[in-house]
Amino acid sequence: MSAQDEHGVPRLTAAAVADDIGLLLAKLRAAGSTLNNKTLAEFGLRERSYSVLRLASSGLEPTQRELAEFLALDPSQIVALVDDLESRGLVSREQGRTDRRQKIVLATPDGERLHADAYAAMQECEAETLSALSTSEAETLRKLLRKALWG
Repeated sequence: MSAQDEHGVPRLTAAAVADDIGLLLAKLRAAGSTLNNKTLAEFGLRERSYSVLRLASSGLEPTQRELAEFLALDPSQIVALVDDLESRGLVSREQGRTDRRQKIVLATPDGERLHADAYAAMQECEAETLSALSTSEAETLRKLLRKALWG
């Protein structure tokens, strides 16, 4: 257990590195990821498989290549994730509508149901992760992160 100040804040937050955005994002990501994976376990999912299922349920008909690029994963990782979800009957691969060489990934009806349940649980998980923020602050954080990532 780390030493804390009189307000219960870890003592090392006084160090200059505690203001580095990279460290702050990494620590928030690590804490959120741990909680996310714990939450998703009851659905037989982890963050990456949930993200693929969520995108497959989006109605945007993502290709495997788009999934890899968007999630910043190697294409072989996406293939493995889609293979697993497909073997569970949660997604299917179909020929692309505009380019038949591409495979789009779509949620099946079972996948849609599982996604809806997992999404509800993840909303609660997100609220817990960001519990120190007001609703307005959490929305501002979301907007700033989207802007930093995609302009």
